[in-house]
Amino acid sequence: MTALDPITLAVIQNGLQQVCNEMDVAFQRSAFSPVISEALDRSDGIYHRDTGELIAQGEYGLPVFVGTMQFSTQAVIERARRNSTPALPGDVYVVNDPYLGGTHLMDVKFVKPFFYRGALFAWLANTGHWPDLGGAVPGGFSANATEVEQEGLRLPPVRLFKAGKLDEEILSIILSNIRIADQRIGDIKAQAAALAVGERRLTALLDRYGSATIEEAIVELKARAAQQMRARIAQIPDGVYHGQSIVDSDGVVDQPLTIAMTIRKTGGTDDAALHFDMTGSSPPCQGPMNSVLATTKSSIYLAIKHIFPEVPINAGTFAPLHIKDPEGTFLYARYPRPVSGCAAEVSQRIAEAVFAALTPAMPDRLFAAPAGTSGNFALGGHDPGRGRDYVMYLISGGGYGGYAGGDGISNGCSTIGISKTTPIEVIEQRYPVLFEEYALHERSGGAGRQRGGFGIRYTVALRRGAARASFVMDHGRVGPQGALGGADGGVNKVTVMRNGESYTPPHLSKDQDIEIRPGDRVTVATPGGGGYGDPFARDPVLVAADVRRGYYTSDDAAERFGVALTAAHEVDAAATARLRRSRAAAT
Repeated sequence: MTALDPITLAVIQNGLQQVCNEMDVAFQRSAFSPVISEALDRSDGIYHRDTGELIAQGEYGLPVFVGTMQFSTQAVIERARRNSTPALPGDVYVVNDPYLGGTHLMDVKFVKPFFYRGALFAWLANTGHWPDLGGAVPGGFSANATEVEQEGLRLPPVRLFKAGKLDEEILSIILSNIRIADQRIGDIKAQAAALAVGERRLTALLDRYGSATIEEAIVELKARAAQQMRARIAQIPDGVYHGQSIVDSDGVVDQPLTIAMTIRKTGGTDDAALHFDMTGSSPPCQGPMNSVLATTKSSIYLAIKHIFPEVPINAGTFAPLHIKDPEGTFLYARYPRPVSGCAAEVSQRIAEAVFAALTPAMPDRLFAAPAGTSGNFALGGHDPGRGRDYVMYLISGGGYGGYAGGDGISNGCSTIGISKTTPIEVIEQRYPVLFEEYALHERSGGAGRQRGGFGIRYTVALRRGAARASFVMDHGRVGPQGALGGADGGVNKVTVMRNGESYTPPHLSKDQDIEIRPGDRVTVATPGGGGYGDPFARDPVLVAADVRRGYYTSDDAAERFGVALTAAHEVDAAATARLRRSRAAAT
């Protein structure tokens, strides 16, 4: 096999990426549900025909799906091999089983065999978050579930499309088990159409360069990604590093769950590797905060990709990452453990534990913990104004952690992806609600030499009809961790006002089936990022500017940062010096 020249290799690499990007855009623009079309909770990729390994993934998809889609594609390949009828052109498999390489049930995967000139060349796959798949509560985020059946309809790999034709019998089974079934066909067709776009674009790339050249490029790109990742890992000093993060509770038992992360770095530039061990974590839990193995591994993949974003993504990226199966913990869920919180919440705690472990080893590259929750809020009911049922699903941003180069950003997207809050104008147009407030969660940024960014605070009121609200969020008990002496970020807060009375969930930010009536309102304040470095080393001028902007109070300036301000919110240099000398003497 002749070595490819660098220019051709780069063009093919970008060509494969562009195929996935076009699938992402096609899916986004044709999907019916705002969670896909506006919040971007979806992803597309190309996978190896035999191993199911990742070849390329769209830049506009969620990073947490990088690993899980690889595992679910492998499950489809295994099912296809066992079937008496082989996979054919035009077939599309549907699967959402968490225990077969999935996340939670609402993340539905479509997997399609891609044939070129009559031979299977690869698999195309995508994931879309469906706003409902049945289960105990609208939206599927059952905070009190104790078995997966309470979370919704579980689908093993089955052919929803056969030779290009939608199987009406399988479709009817799906639609008969979910709410707002009449609204799902738009998402189903959009998801299948995105794969068809990928089929056309990948065919064009193969026509241009030939299958042999593309195959050679795929092998080379995998090897180079592994080489680049090893080179980055080699920058980490040899040793063993420990990190920890806390999940508030499982939604059923009001006790925190611990993720104990041990990372061992070995090898040099050519054989550097990271070894991850989480066997000291909490045992399987009763509630829905268990994580399936595919999500657990993918969470580590995305954490390392956050640290080394310049390494391209394919199966080679993960080769130097060796993860010990955390058997006997809540991070290795088996049937029938409930798992609705694994992708959006536990995954981010896993990433946070990785960041906490490696920050002392790479302080200039890492950062304090980000908000680390997707803020899952589902509201389902009947809209008498439109005469139809609905399920509204919201995710929300939070603060990023401070880092060596500056303060954390405010209202950033979650650790697991680029998904964002659906524009409130779209939400108010589609559902019988009104946003009465949407602002920064002031004072939520963790104090530090570089402070954390701020979360957001919103209040949404029900305008008409009756509805049921459910929440699966986190960081309500303990805020995102500060780094290198920085303070933790502010916690997540959920308050429901019903008939003028305030209600706070017993599990702080997890609850389900809360009945609300017109005029009732829900207020959510998301976490701020952790602070980075000693807060008393922060430039007093920056502290004064934050106070003038309303981010902190004058008391915060003195207590958190050791900065005394005048009545005009200017720095009192002499008083500030006394505060900081007092702090130094006390420590």
